[in-house]
Amino acid sequence: MATAKELQELTVEDLNRRAAELRETLFQDQLKRRTGSLDSPSERTGHRRDLARILTVLTQKQKAAKQARSGEVDHG
Repeated sequence: MATAKELQELTVEDLNRRAAELRETLFQDQLKRRTGSLDSPSERTGHRRDLARILTVLTQKQKAAKQARSGEVDHG
């Protein structure tokens, strides 16, 4: 998966799409784990960390956008 620096360059829509894909992957991993067919448990850990990284970048972008909007308000 991408590093946090690479994720910063993506749009919010791309990040949301990747987050949805990773959630689906984690769901499939969970099913495989319960049936005993999960090949590598470390992949699941990697997917969880990737999702956390994406959600962190999304939160940072949303806060930055909110601050930019509040900074544009003219009080005079």
